[in-house]
Amino acid sequence: MKTILKSIGFASAAATALAFASPAAAQLKAWEDYTPQQTVIELTYVKVDEGQLDTYLEGLRQTWVKANEVSKSLGQITDYGIYTVPYGSNEVNLVLRINYPNMASLDADKAEYDKFMTAWGNANMANSNKTVREVYNNIRKIKGTYILRELRMNTK
Repeated sequence: MKTILKSIGFASAAATALAFASPAAAQLKAWEDYTPQQTVIELTYVKVDEGQLDTYLEGLRQTWVKANEVSKSLGQITDYGIYTVPYGSNEVNLVLRINYPNMASLDADKAEYDKFMTAWGNANMANSNKTVREVYNNIRKIKGTYILRELRMNTK
């Protein structure tokens, strides 16, 4: 019986040592095992009030979509999208996505701002701000905004 307990004790110790050793053996190296991608994706999670989705989407078409088209034509963003959330905890029901060429695209840059404002115009900016204040703030809540960067696994 003592031999069996001793064997179980050694087996437990070995299993514990292996469990602690496994993470150390599984350490990956950037650019060798995976490659961080240049593109940065911004996701904004939105909870639109019940019955107000079409109202919000119409507003987005006139503001957010048009502004993103200007930014895209200037090369400030590479893509954007709007997604509904048909399943889940009902915390959010819409996700807005913007793809930037790289992290530097998110830095404050007066020259890029001036290019955007020249193309977008003060009238569009004023109308967009009014829509946010008078419509969006009454029918939706921003639940969070996240910046993502893909880590692409390298094949060996």
